[in-house]
Amino acid sequence: MLALDTQHVRMNQHAVDKAQALQCLVDILVEDQLVQPEYIQGLIGREQQSATYLGQGIAIPHGTPQSRQYILETGVRLAHFPEGVVWDGENKIYLAVVIAAKSDEHLQVLQILTRALLDDVSERVQNAQSAQQIIELLQAQPPSLNLHENLITTQAVVTDIDDFLWQASQLLKQQKMVESGFLSQLQLKNMIHLGEDIWSISANQHVLSPAVSIIKAEQPIQYQDQKLGTLLCIASNPQLDMSQFNRLMDIFFDPEQLQALSQQQDAQHLAQLIGADVIPDWASQRVILANAHGLHARPATQLVNTCKAFQGEIQVSVDGGQFVSAKSLTKLLSLGCKRGQTLTFIAEPETDAVAGLSAVIAAVKQGLGEEVEPIQDEADTVVAPEPTHPMLSETLTVPDQSQGIAASSGLAFGPAHVVKPRQFQYERFGSSVKVESEKFDIAIHQVKNSIRQFIAQSSIDAIKQIFMAHLEMLDDPDLIQSVQRGLKQNLSAAAAWHEHIEAAAKAQESLNDRLLAERAADLRDIGERVLAVLCGAPEIVEPQEPYILVMHDVGPSDVARLNKDRVAGILTAVGGASAHSAIVARALGIPAVVGAGAAVLNIPNHSVVLINGDTGEFVVKPEAQRIEQAMAERERQRQLREQAEQHCLEPAITLDQHAVEIAANIGKVHATAKAVEQGAEAIGLLRTELVFMSHNSAPNEAVQEADYRVVFDALAGRPLVVRTLDVGGDKPLPYLPMEPEENPFLGLRGIRLTLRQPELLRQQLVALLKAADNRPLRIMFPMIGRVEEWREAKAILDEVRAQHPCEHLEVGIMVEVPAAALLSPILAQEVDFFSIGTNDLTQYTMAIDRGHPVLSAEADGLHPSILLLIDQTVRAAHQHGKWVGICGELAGDPKAVPVLMGLGVDELSMSSTRIPLVKAQIRQLNFADCQQLAQRALLCDSATAVRDLVE
Repeated sequence: MLALDTQHVRMNQHAVDKAQALQCLVDILVEDQLVQPEYIQGLIGREQQSATYLGQGIAIPHGTPQSRQYILETGVRLAHFPEGVVWDGENKIYLAVVIAAKSDEHLQVLQILTRALLDDVSERVQNAQSAQQIIELLQAQPPSLNLHENLITTQAVVTDIDDFLWQASQLLKQQKMVESGFLSQLQLKNMIHLGEDIWSISANQHVLSPAVSIIKAEQPIQYQDQKLGTLLCIASNPQLDMSQFNRLMDIFFDPEQLQALSQQQDAQHLAQLIGADVIPDWASQRVILANAHGLHARPATQLVNTCKAFQGEIQVSVDGGQFVSAKSLTKLLSLGCKRGQTLTFIAEPETDAVAGLSAVIAAVKQGLGEEVEPIQDEADTVVAPEPTHPMLSETLTVPDQSQGIAASSGLAFGPAHVVKPRQFQYERFGSSVKVESEKFDIAIHQVKNSIRQFIAQSSIDAIKQIFMAHLEMLDDPDLIQSVQRGLKQNLSAAAAWHEHIEAAAKAQESLNDRLLAERAADLRDIGERVLAVLCGAPEIVEPQEPYILVMHDVGPSDVARLNKDRVAGILTAVGGASAHSAIVARALGIPAVVGAGAAVLNIPNHSVVLINGDTGEFVVKPEAQRIEQAMAERERQRQLREQAEQHCLEPAITLDQHAVEIAANIGKVHATAKAVEQGAEAIGLLRTELVFMSHNSAPNEAVQEADYRVVFDALAGRPLVVRTLDVGGDKPLPYLPMEPEENPFLGLRGIRLTLRQPELLRQQLVALLKAADNRPLRIMFPMIGRVEEWREAKAILDEVRAQHPCEHLEVGIMVEVPAAALLSPILAQEVDFFSIGTNDLTQYTMAIDRGHPVLSAEADGLHPSILLLIDQTVRAAHQHGKWVGICGELAGDPKAVPVLMGLGVDELSMSSTRIPLVKAQIRQLNFADCQQLAQRALLCDSATAVRDLVE
């Protein structure tokens, strides 16, 4: 990065004219070994094209693109000419900032200089006596305070003070007023009650530019026995304009103004009340800047001249930031716009500037006096939704037989009904804000009514819950306001809606947590439904005969709309087993294979497809014999399940009388009763983070205790294994804000987080012990990788247990970090049990993200490396009389069950729907045979070899 430094300043230079000054500058660059002498031709050539006078006695000479061959090293030097040099035939310069840049690094210098030029510095530059004075003048930032409509959110959904702080800091961060770390500086001790329901809070660390964000809640909350409905978040630094800030505070200390502000619910009106800049309701057009080196002085000058040809005001913003006058060279340069960024121009209504926007856009596209490589400008094109996951190759062939991800159990076959991603045609810009707003309101209303009909007609809770969430999304005031902002910039309703939904979906799928990222499909699902209404797209016609639905991805509304008596099965190119589409498919009992690759979209319509929702396999154009075998297998599986369910309450004991405890994994407390009905002898994993996520705010001790009692009561004396709160990093809680991490899977999560917030852990432990009432309770700590972590967590539990005794308590750890498995001989001496989380243990051992769209299939828990870690853990535990459970997905895998049993695992915990079948399987096994099988599996060289061995 280029920087202005005192050692790069040459004071008291002399030149009789511009030519001599340019030679002086080149001599300095040559002396410092930045350029060759021939670089002088580049400086002269640039001045012939357009003088590089910046303003207020400062010039920024730099070479032409052709002269870059003479640059040895990128750099910048400053020459002080106290007597002045006439630069553009009219203005004298007293400081020349000469730049030798091989690319667009000089834009950083321009931003520094143009910020300084917001004040009149010419006289001080001329009279400067030292290099230090020069640098201080240029780097000084004039007092400022950013007050803007885009820093205001109204109708915000908040449930506690953390929501307020999070949303306020996010607004500031999105507008680049603060950087990471600002949120952590917002201390509640700095909260000030201004009056009515309005409070303020401030921080001065990690602030890039002084600013105030305002969050106005849909419903006020209680805070310190007062109402909190509006929060002012003040980001302060030494450049804070105190006079402007005091004027703002005067408004909030005026009782009449305060009452008006408290009652105001519109962001624009609120902005006007406090004197903030508002987003003008002006005609707008956008264009992507194609200039290779950004909006530097010469193209910026051309842009200023183009805009000045029109009497009306023209303003511009970069990538959705604040608008500045496009007729001010200084303000244009302060934007620091680079190639590829989007410029949004707006024109004052009822002036010639509105018609002039087209000329401005054309000038930018033509390069503003420079030759440019065109960039595809989305302002000129219709927008069509793209696939949610890019494929590795565009050359796709029809697969004959392949593998996807098993998402919904069962075998199915039938003719393919291939539905490719729809493309919607629409104009980017609308006729008027009023017309487009009405279109948008009608579309939202129509889609809401349609969703309500789905909810009313459905008898399946899983579908109802998903569509109720979709209704919540469509009622989100932030979503509506964001689209309205797009409409105010003259976007069509379709363009404003699609841009916001797509941006939100991309942000969601970028999350490192697989479950949260897959919810991007829900955003796109409602996005497409509204877009279809806005574009008048026809409904997709369903075949009349039973078929296999083949799609890029199946949204919940797609599945719910379909006739389950006709949809024999579902095959998708992308998706995961935990996506909402898979959940709905399972709820409807439709076999599904997902994540099968883009090639499935090339399957010809009406071609027969056979899918296996238990293994993830699918076959295109299977032979008749294979279909017959599938039909026979499907009938056999139906009978097996029927028999298994009839005996699900019986214990899992092998033919040679070896018993294994079969437990259920649950994430909702009310799922306990169903798990017991399906044969669960215990709850082997209560994912308490999902219990926390079911609340809009952090559940206190009483709320947690009530939740846990639901589980204990339903278990009726059966054991409960609880994993303490396992959030952070890749599994965030909305009311527990955390700093983003570069690699959250290796970051602050699980026990690492709760040990750093011990009150959170202590509160949960108290709630668990009180809810137990001396019923069997097994507590385990997640993500243990070091013995010290176990001991620290155990010490906190011991303190809690001293105040809340619990007789039937066992304490253990999750083995999901390879270090824990390797340390098992030491840990086994101290813990009461181990529970092996094979999902994470596989991911960390294999170094494969289990949610990866391409590699996830290779993260197989039956890989010998995982089995060796399980074997060591079991041996260590049994040596000290401790038991070992498996609570990962591997526990319910029929090919893994005999191997895990043979390794000596004492408990298998799985999805409750798998329990009857696993119990039935175990009753047909011989434990001695399983032990021999397990030893052979440990000698295999791959997961495939292990699975073949079991087969």
